[in-house]
Amino acid sequence: MQAARHVVCALSGGVDSAVAALLLRRRGYQVTGVFMKNWDSLDEHGVCTADRDCEDAYRVCQILDIPFHQVSYVKEYWNDVFSDFLNEYEKGRTPNPDIICNKHIKFNCFFHYAVDNLGADAVATGHYARTSLEDEEVFQQKHIKRPEGLFRNRFEVRHAVKLLQAADSFKDQTFFLSQVPQDTLRRTLFPLGGLTKDFVKKIAAENRLHHVLQKKESMGICFVGKRNFENFILQYLQPRPGRFISIEDKKVLGTHKGWFLYTLGQRANIGGLREPWYVVEKDGVQGDVFVAPRTDHPALYRDLLRTNRVHWIADEPPAALVRDKMMECQFRFRHQMALVCRVLPWGRVPGQWEDPASGAVCLHTPEGQEHVHRGPPGLQQRPRLRSCTLSAWAQR
Repeated sequence: MQAARHVVCALSGGVDSAVAALLLRRRGYQVTGVFMKNWDSLDEHGVCTADRDCEDAYRVCQILDIPFHQVSYVKEYWNDVFSDFLNEYEKGRTPNPDIICNKHIKFNCFFHYAVDNLGADAVATGHYARTSLEDEEVFQQKHIKRPEGLFRNRFEVRHAVKLLQAADSFKDQTFFLSQVPQDTLRRTLFPLGGLTKDFVKKIAAENRLHHVLQKKESMGICFVGKRNFENFILQYLQPRPGRFISIEDKKVLGTHKGWFLYTLGQRANIGGLREPWYVVEKDGVQGDVFVAPRTDHPALYRDLLRTNRVHWIADEPPAALVRDKMMECQFRFRHQMALVCRVLPWGRVPGQWEDPASGAVCLHTPEGQEHVHRGPPGLQQRPRLRSCTLSAWAQR
């Protein structure tokens, strides 16, 4: 008789990862739970719940009767995620640490710990996502070390694993998994991919997991938690006082503690003003933040976005894009933002950038369509010539 497949499940101390481990246990797998500590509370002046989360994860393992391990990636998180987070903010960009954390911590450090140290046949997380592989296909995958350089062996025969959207479209987390490497994705299980959040809670309630069911949803920066963002970031970056200036008449409306604290399109909380104003542009030299009234102000919209190098989950760009030098795609730059149809050109867009970096792409509205996507407030602001990383991720 074949030994039970060994799956190492990342446990956060929350309800989703707890139910993921439970479902794996029900499938007859040998399950091991691992809690990752990625933030050192001794370096933090705010509230850190890592110890409580670890205790909750350990209790889940006790209830499910599975082994429990704790690992610390505080150093790796600081070097690979948080330092990048601070550097990006200092440059005036708004990074997404959850995406970088998944790339470097969960699907790199944790993955290799599970496979190399615990002998896992596969890893699992509580993300709401799916892949194109069935469980047994995942177990048949072998880790293949990528060759040095940008491209893989052209004669190597591989069928890329697809990252697919979850059944619960509201909870779908494929946006945060958009930079997971192909070799890791092909050995990962997502037990919650076909379930809704309500059903996950029901499973938890029926299986003595009340201690995680009662916890609030985790919010805020990955592994750092929910806190006053401005106060938190100014513990690490030097304040740079500046002015809020109206984009319409150049009138000074107020002051702020740092232009890097604001994201293009976000609401700017300007003291003494009743009406909401929104960030249009930032001047890193003078320290000014230009703002506009109303969410439908023309200055908030752009029909063009430049990116840096693309991360293709399948390792290579789609054949249609290579062949035709453009393709239609669905696009979002924020989690839970409605997907919109756009054209993805490959390389230089005439009249825009003479020589974008190798692999650079630009997005623009297909000819004949409206240049502005009129969506709900908060989703319709488009970045203004904002550099970002584009990832080709989930398919329906």
